[in-house]
Parts: sequence; C-alpha cells; structure tokens
Amino acid sequence: MENENQTVIKEFILIGLSRDRRTRILLFVLFSFMYLLTIFGNIVLICAVIANPRIHTPMYYFLCQLSFLDLFYSTNTVPKLLIDLLPSERGRISYIGCVAQMNISLFLGETECILLAVMAYDRYVAICFPLRYMVIMSWRICKNITIVVWLGSFACSILPTVSSLRPICKGNQINHFVCEVIALMKLVCGDTSFDEAKIIFISFFTLLVPFAFILASYMCIIASILKIHSVDGRTKAFSTCGSHLTVVLIFYGTSMSMYLGPKKHFSTKNKYISVFYGIVTPMLNPLIYSLRNHEVKVAVRKFLPSQRIFTRKD
Repeated sequence: MENENQTVIKEFILIGLSRDRRTRILLFVLFSFMYLLTIFGNIVLICAVIANPRIHTPMYYFLCQLSFLDLFYSTNTVPKLLIDLLPSERGRISYIGCVAQMNISLFLGETECILLAVMAYDRYVAICFPLRYMVIMSWRICKNITIVVWLGSFACSILPTVSSLRPICKGNQINHFVCEVIALMKLVCGDTSFDEAKIIFISFFTLLVPFAFILASYMCIIASILKIHSVDGRTKAFSTCGSHLTVVLIFYGTSMSMYLGPKKHFSTKNKYISVFYGIVTPMLNPLIYSLRNHEVKVAVRKFLPSQRIFTRKD
C-alpha cells in the first residue's frame, strides 16, 4: 500500500526562508556578508596559528580543526542558499545533490560536536594537571584522537543514512533552505517513527553525551580555577575557557533544540534555528576566539600585517 503513490524523484524544490522579493534581496546581502566574514575569519585564524610557532600546542591544533569544520560546513550550504535567493531562481536541487549536501552537513556537524568535547577535555587537563599536560596530550595522542573523532563521526552520520534511504512519495518540495534530514524525512513513504527514533538515538551519542562530558569537565575546571591564588592566573584561565564555553553554548543550544525536539511538525522556527547554527555560529567562532583569547589576538596581529599588499615602504 505504501508504494501506490511512489514516484521517481530527480530533483527537489527548496522552499527557502521567504518568497517576498525584497526580503530575499535583503537576506542575500546579509548572508553574503556573513559568509565572506566566515571565510575570512576562519582562514585568518588557521593561518595565524600555523604561522606562529609559539602557539603550536594541542589547544590550537584542535582550534584549527574547528575553524576548518566551520569553513567547510558553511561552504556546503551557504553558496547554494545565496544562489536560491536570486530572483530568477526557484531553489532547485538534484536528488543526488540533496542527499550529498545532507550527509556532508551531518558529518561535519557531528564531528564539531565531538571536537568541542575534546577541546573541553584539553582545557581540563591543562588546568587541572598542568605539569603532566604535554604527557597526557602528546602529539601522538592528539593525532589518534583526531582519527577517532573523524572516523567515528563518519560512521555515525553518513553510513546509517546511506544504508536506509527511503523512497519519496509526498512530493518534492522541502520546507527548508537546505536539505535538512528532518525536513526531508517529511517526504518519505510510510511511517517514519523508526527513522525519528534513529535520529534521537544518534543525537544522544553525538549531542547529549559530549555536552554532558563538557559540563562535567567544566565543573572540575571551575573547581581548580577557584583554588588559584593569583588573580592574573584566574583571569587567564577564565579567558581561555570562556571563549570555548561561549561557542559550546551557542552551538549545542541550537543543535539540541533542533534534533532532540519533537519532529512531527517541522515549522518555520526550525528553519531559523538552522540559520543560527549553520550560518551564524561558523561566523562567530573565529571572532569569539580572537576577541576573548589573548594569544590568538597576538597571533592574528602578527599575521595580518605580513599579508597586506600595501606597506609603509615606498
């Protein structure tokens, strides 16, 4: 009975955020600026860290990975969104393109979730066990952690999705501006309870578990910071951890409201949530780390003058 209205879908129509022409133009200008800021900020942060040997530590090694993820996460969705916001476009995307965009977003998003937990552990070791830091967080261990994080995220995102692709029988219009797995699920045939349960199950390990681990790490970190008698030492520790905690609250707060909330009704609110963690957060991450972290600010200041085309010399 489920296959009666089943049709072969070759392309989808992304409804987008608005059909009003003026609103689309305004969004195009806004998102273009945000995307350029994301590209510039993350590339500068990566290059500044690489160019400054003084901060070649595990903390900044993982920070570069975070910037790399934000860079490609935005690039996977924003250019297509900008094209669709043009007056002549209708938001068409091929079936293969849609599935590819969805899986890449899931892969990069879940990798960032786990990476933020790793960064919290790095801060925990640095503050609670400073004398053993380079032993516990040796480069060999950091590289092994990186391999586990990336391969684990791949297994948790792409493989389950590819292995359970369902036929489409409820039209080809996706109520979103990107191929979001929850929005796409509304078009598949039959009962989707199992698929929704699978999303919640995977989200438990990629969102709730890392978030709980981060909270536990920061409880230990705060307890250790309060034992520091030096005011400068406390300030430096809070500054280093504050930037990471800000990123965590922004990213996890929006992601959990999206993937751990009810999925029966995919409303416009969900699309705006996606804007926040898919476009706003990648733009804010390099700004937050640059403004709140003294060592990053110094590295960026040293890097930028060397990249200027015009110098003071004639």
